[in-house]
Amino acid sequence: MSNLSASVTVRKAILDDLPVLLKFEQGLIAAERPMDPTIKDGDISYYDVSEFIKGSDSEVFVVEEDGEIRASGCVRIRGDRHYLKHEKIGYLGFMFVPIQHRGRGLNKLIIKALLDWCRERDLDEIRLDVYQLNNAAIRAYEKAGFKKHLINMRLNLKEK
Repeated sequence: MSNLSASVTVRKAILDDLPVLLKFEQGLIAAERPMDPTIKDGDISYYDVSEFIKGSDSEVFVVEEDGEIRASGCVRIRGDRHYLKHEKIGYLGFMFVPIQHRGRGLNKLIIKALLDWCRERDLDEIRLDVYQLNNAAIRAYEKAGFKKHLINMRLNLKEK
C-alpha cells in the first residue's frame, strides 16, 4: 500500500460534493458495463446520490486528500426477509476509487467508516453485491472480512 498523505480524511459527503460524486457514479458504471451485459446503453444513473446524503437511513462517505475527493462509498439500511435472524441489514454500495488513486488503501478507509456507521445503529448483518469478474474488489472485500455467501445466476433466453 502506498503512503497516505497526512491530509487524508474520511468524512460524510455533503450536497456540495455532488458534482464529483456524480462523476464517480459514471466511472463506476463504465467499470461495470463490461462485466454486465444487462446494463442499458447510453446515459444511465444507478443511484439518487443526493437522497443518500440527505436520508436518515443512509450515508455517503468520501475520502478527501489535498482538498479533493479520492474515494466514495454508501451504506443504506434495508429491511430483510422475514424468515432470517435479522430484520435489517446495512447494504453497502457506490464503492469507487478512480484508477489513479487505487492501491493506496482508500477503499479500506471507506469500508471502515461504513461499518462503523452500521455498528452505531446496531446493524450486525452487512451485505454488498460485487460482480464475479471483479477480482480486485472481491479481494478487497475479503480482506475487510466479507465472505462469499450467495451466487446470483442469470439466463437470457434471447442469447441462447
